[in-house]
Amino acid sequence: MALQEAPFRGILLASMHHAMPQLVRDTGDRGTTFRAGGDWIVQTLSVRGRIDALQAEANADHVAPEQASWDLSGITRIDHLGAQFFWNLWGRRRPARLTLGRGQEAFFDRLHHLGDLRVPEAPRQHFAWVIALGIGLFGFLDHVIGFIRLIGQLVLDIVRLLRNPRRGPWTEISAGVFHAGAQALGITALVGFLIGVVLSYLSSQQLRLFGADIYIVNILGLSIIRELGPLLAAILVAGRSGSAITAQLGVMRVTEELDALLVMGIPHGFRLILPRVLALGLAMPLVVVWTDAMALVGGMVSAKITLGLSYSFFIDTLPNVVKPANIWIGVCKGGVFGMLIGLTACHYGLRIEPNTSSLGQGTTASVVTAITIVILADAVFAILFKNVGI
Repeated sequence: MALQEAPFRGILLASMHHAMPQLVRDTGDRGTTFRAGGDWIVQTLSVRGRIDALQAEANADHVAPEQASWDLSGITRIDHLGAQFFWNLWGRRRPARLTLGRGQEAFFDRLHHLGDLRVPEAPRQHFAWVIALGIGLFGFLDHVIGFIRLIGQLVLDIVRLLRNPRRGPWTEISAGVFHAGAQALGITALVGFLIGVVLSYLSSQQLRLFGADIYIVNILGLSIIRELGPLLAAILVAGRSGSAITAQLGVMRVTEELDALLVMGIPHGFRLILPRVLALGLAMPLVVVWTDAMALVGGMVSAKITLGLSYSFFIDTLPNVVKPANIWIGVCKGGVFGMLIGLTACHYGLRIEPNTSSLGQGTTASVVTAITIVILADAVFAILFKNVGI
């Protein structure tokens, strides 16, 4: 402990031998004269409140410091911090009446030649919003062009796969179906069941007021099979599998595996993009059917508790009120949504730069964009098939 405290005690004792800086103001017939003395160095000026007290002394009589007389010959020691204090006090130029001590000329000559070291203010841009709008528009167009190019490459890869199916990436496709489909059954079942319970409970409260309890089957059947089931499954898969695909491709970019594949002559589209997009396109219809079934089970259980409808009545009535066209629309939605999610995830994954910050931003943008595209595609389906199955 004594050895550790020795350096600090030495610094403290050394600082006690420094004379504190002093600034004396004399007012006579020739005006105001400031005389400085003591040590104007970092050890003394760093004392709390010392610089503020010296500045207050210089500005006490409301006389501009650069118009007064200054005598610095009484200063015993001065360093760059002390010289900078006087320079700032004088308005960054020498006063007309200045008396310097020995060795002080070099400090102020250096400050004079350096000039004003303040950071210049950034020029004001009066049309900054126009620039921001233009940058955002060009960025959006760049993503659109890249996405269209990715779709074109996917079509060419599918044609190549159909011409020579033996050399297709079937192992990668099978693994993708397992990860995006089989491993997602748990979370989709839980969320689908809860959504069915909530929708059935809220609908039953309103139907009971009008004595239309039996129409709960119509509401649950059409809303879940046609809209909620595919949309809910797509959102879950986008957040689960879409983010995983973007992260996988991003890590391959960071570790330079993508560049290594190009060097070996292995195209990214046929070995990386095609298996993931086809896997999601094949797995999503199955996930949609599973989510629909679990949501209907949840709605059926809730209808039994709140309205007293039997399970047999619900199961017998459902095929009569929901036409088969609604089932096919939901399944087709699942396939399209899955391919859109895969394309979006691969698009952002290939655009990730080799750094961790870009990896996180790209994954977030991939999930948000995939969900947005899915909702837009669902709106298009609703417009195109508005008279089908109703």
